[in-house]
Amino acid sequence: MDRPKPNARKRLLANKLRRLREDAGLTQVEAGEPMRFNKNKMSRIELGHLPDYNGFLALLDRYGVIVSDYDDWVRQYDRAWEKGWWHAYGLNDQGYVALEADADEVREYQLGFVPGLLQTEAGMRAAFAGARDPLSGRRLENEIAVRLRRQARLTEDPPLEYHAIIDEAVLRRPDLLPGDQCAQLEQIIERAELPNVTVQVVPINHGIHSGRNGSFIILSYPRLREPDIAYIEHGFGSLQFEKAKHVNNARLAFRHLADLAYDEPDSIRLIRQVITET
Repeated sequence: MDRPKPNARKRLLANKLRRLREDAGLTQVEAGEPMRFNKNKMSRIELGHLPDYNGFLALLDRYGVIVSDYDDWVRQYDRAWEKGWWHAYGLNDQGYVALEADADEVREYQLGFVPGLLQTEAGMRAAFAGARDPLSGRRLENEIAVRLRRQARLTEDPPLEYHAIIDEAVLRRPDLLPGDQCAQLEQIIERAELPNVTVQVVPINHGIHSGRNGSFIILSYPRLREPDIAYIEHGFGSLQFEKAKHVNNARLAFRHLADLAYDEPDSIRLIRQVITET
């Protein structure tokens, strides 16, 4: 049976352990030998399958971390094993919410939907109702509660830095009743007024461009000094990319779309025009 993929926090800590080993000039075999950790076990550890507490401390010692620095490492270890707030809503650590929870910056391009961080509650309900497996009852209410809690990060301290690029077709799609649709567009404008939020719109008349390939998200972790992650959600599930070449391609694509899109003032003017036409 395949092991479940470790959560984002375990993988981030595993990456730091790998860098400690490399800085110490040790191979995986050399690093694991005193603890009787073979190469396979060391490889699993560096993929996020962390050892028990004593094994973790033994690795720190092996890598030359001084005892006075252990407290910060132990905090990271404990945090990696903590259940996130989303568990109370029936979500596990394998999905997007866990990745976003530790991110300091999110860049999102949306071709099909109003981004979740900008949706009104009516917009959320419509999106969940229109899914291939429509949600209802407690599952629906839990998903809405999770999305509202995610949105709170836009106004909490420290705020999440958020840059959304939206295809104009998303704004003109009649997914909601006219009154709810206007409220949704007004909320996008309201969120764009926050100093940590940037909203741009790619105009329909731009013609064919690379954004037609689909939506994607880039998550950044400067506070944790960890590499960016690119994330794609599709009709059959989701994919996340951590290899530098893939993430760099996502960054280049986002930069290209930002250049194609209207700047924020012109984007807001367009949204206001769509409101008057709704």
